[in-house]
Amino acid sequence: MAILGLVGKPNVGKSTTFNAMTEKIADIGNYPFTTINPNIGTSFVTKPCPCDTLNLKCTPNNSKCFSGMRYIPVEVIDVAGLVPDAHKGKGMGNKFLDDLRQADAFILVVDASGKTDLEGNPSENNDPVEDVKFLLNELDMWIHGILTKNWERLSRKAQQEKNLLKALSEQLSGLNISENQVFAVIKEFDESPMKWTEEDLINVSTNLRKASKPMIIAANKADHPDAEKNIEKLKEEFKDFLVIPTSAEIELALKNAQKAGLIKYDGKSMEVLDESSLNDAQKNALNYMKSYLDKFGGTGIQDLINVAYYDLLDMIVVYPVEDEGKFCDKKGNVLPDAYLVKKGATAKDLAFKIHTEIGQKFIYAVDAKKKLRISADQELNDGDIIKIVSAA
Repeated sequence: MAILGLVGKPNVGKSTTFNAMTEKIADIGNYPFTTINPNIGTSFVTKPCPCDTLNLKCTPNNSKCFSGMRYIPVEVIDVAGLVPDAHKGKGMGNKFLDDLRQADAFILVVDASGKTDLEGNPSENNDPVEDVKFLLNELDMWIHGILTKNWERLSRKAQQEKNLLKALSEQLSGLNISENQVFAVIKEFDESPMKWTEEDLINVSTNLRKASKPMIIAANKADHPDAEKNIEKLKEEFKDFLVIPTSAEIELALKNAQKAGLIKYDGKSMEVLDESSLNDAQKNALNYMKSYLDKFGGTGIQDLINVAYYDLLDMIVVYPVEDEGKFCDKKGNVLPDAYLVKKGATAKDLAFKIHTEIGQKFIYAVDAKKKLRISADQELNDGDIIKIVSAA
């Protein structure tokens, strides 16, 4: 399963973003390095469930369904804040960068209010554009450090064996960078790695980061009065990135208010359930949060998760079943499982994802909606309901 990593400097609301995304509560504090060890939690991507269009009552097993919306679990990792020169060991140093190795996509959380300096200390009029630049540089130099470790020996060996792709892929294997991603980057450079300059190595590192670690910019604290102009600056400066305004504090507060039974919250809008039970401070807080939702159409937190998996990581949702007529498993559970798979995944890929033995014994599959038999190499579409037929 693809993993989403949260990265940013200290004190930008990264742990609050993590808490708002997940069911686990990380320490929250208004000082640098609140997070010492990486937090790993479960979040959910959302997708309209086929149960509505099929007029069925689903009984989910590996996911959840509320009011026709399927919530599919995914893994999110939050590491402590990065400061300038972290790749050289400054702050908590390379430990945090190493914690990010397993992430397949990043969310760069920045303080859109501009109230924290580059090291996460309280400040005035900090430019979040500079935050993004230094964060990208730290990631690039982190990859550069791994790429160039024992570089002279590595490049000589690659040249002798005439297999640069293999050498670099092995060197970068710990970063979760695929051989195809390495190939896409190095084909633009001179075949002889011994001729690469330091500038070439940095460019390779940057391109490897772009190829293997797609990312979104979360412009957090977007409810602050100074945030709007900074969000526009971020969008103007980083046209290759999607910039999503977020307020993790509001998201967390709304979820807590819903748990307390004060409001009904669907991720986009909120409704107060019993205004007479609220004191003035609660009314003012809920009115403030409602005005934010009305302006932005949500807190942006769910958008981060969905965009990361569906757009950055190119994933779709499919539903395996055992009875194509009743859309259920052998126990009668309707639409029991929802699986995230890469766009382009085939029926046989799904079989292997369910279980290795089912993949190995694959015979054919059935598109349960169309009641049509499909072959092993048939590409799946988002929302497909698929029965896998395998040998006994």
